[in-house]
Amino acid sequence: MLRQISGKPLIGMVYEAVRCSPLLARVVIATDSEEILEACRQHGWDAEMTSVAHRSGTERVHELSTREMADVYMNVQGDEPLVRTEQIATLLRVMENPAAQVGTLMTPAAAIDIPNPNAVKVVTDIDGRALYFSRATIPFDRDATVPRYFKHLGLYAYRKAALDRFVSLPEAALEKSERLEQLRFLENGISIYVGETPYDSVGVDTEEDLQRVMKIVTNR
Repeated sequence: MLRQISGKPLIGMVYEAVRCSPLLARVVIATDSEEILEACRQHGWDAEMTSVAHRSGTERVHELSTREMADVYMNVQGDEPLVRTEQIATLLRVMENPAAQVGTLMTPAAAIDIPNPNAVKVVTDIDGRALYFSRATIPFDRDATVPRYFKHLGLYAYRKAALDRFVSLPEAALEKSERLEQLRFLENGISIYVGETPYDSVGVDTEEDLQRVMKIVTNR
């Protein structure tokens, strides 16, 4: 059964939020689920069926990139109902750097997210390139210096060459350990440029996440 918030399928909330951005040429739901595809047809949401063999959202985006040309391909995960147009604009600014083959976003981590393994943390170098993503609390605060913690948000942008390279590579050891597909890029020396946004989001991975999002939506 499709997850719903306030009577609307979660995937539809994400789709309609992303479609509000005037910066995107096309917004499409890529799925391997007949149930999701049928829901999209009923609501008039643009959707395409993709292979059931894909193991990650990046592989699914790559399939679409083989039949639709674009300067930049953006992937907003279907469990991010609080995505904002400001976040999309920030990510596209990251991709204005010609050196950026892959981009993503981070935001200052709320206290509830710092120890939460479902909220992925990220650390970057001084030029904004990701050093590592982890479900663990990074950096480790050995001497109680109270570092800034940043949560990774489930929005990505890619150039076609980066997508082609990704699918040509085997699943990486760190990717398997953390269950984070973006680590395949880092483990193979492909930089991920990270933009910072003040706008948090909540990925719906658990029932607790769903209740948290419902509370936020109700209080808007």
